[in-house]
Amino acid sequence: MSIIVDRFNKIKSYINNEDITIIAVSKTFSFDYIAPLIEAGHLHFGENKVQEAETKWKKLKSEPNKIKLHLIGKLQSNKSKKAVELFDYIHSLDSQKLADSLEKYEKSLNKKLKYFIQVNVGMENQKSGIPPNEIDSFYNYCTKEKNLEILGLMAIPPNDGNEDKHFKFLYEASASLGLKDLSMGMSADYKTAIKYKATHLRLGSIIFGDRS
Repeated sequence: MSIIVDRFNKIKSYINNEDITIIAVSKTFSFDYIAPLIEAGHLHFGENKVQEAETKWKKLKSEPNKIKLHLIGKLQSNKSKKAVELFDYIHSLDSQKLADSLEKYEKSLNKKLKYFIQVNVGMENQKSGIPPNEIDSFYNYCTKEKNLEILGLMAIPPNDGNEDKHFKFLYEASASLGLKDLSMGMSADYKTAIKYKATHLRLGSIIFGDRS
């Protein structure tokens, strides 16, 4: 058995919850490297950049299959068309400009995607995401003005040892909107995220190993 598949199966066994989606974050890894996990039947993969994802996944995504691609990195509005063509989920919806652009290309391409609103829970300058105090108004804009399908909220918490606090906040904010899904938890903190009802875990190095 591939070491990648073995690692994945161990994580899946630990989680032991079919309602939690494991997104295997395959950014920077070649298609050949991640192929054993595809062959083992895993369907959900995450990429950070539209251009890299297009190079890696376009051929497979053009064929009939159940593979689901998640964009988990920052999306510039000028890449919206390519993103809508290629991805099934976008986890980094973070501005009205981007929402406008995504709605435009959903209509022109006759395709509906699923979205997470990215929240900058630590108010860090180097990270994307809307401020916590704008969650309600931005959610209303995306759903009522733009008719985007918002599944829930997403965050990359600060590396400050307070993951519990940040995950608890995101869980409560999502619940207050009546949303059931939460994109939170990465290789180092996914066990904590599960405690706060994470439904989509973004796991990379714990499955594929360290990136060069």
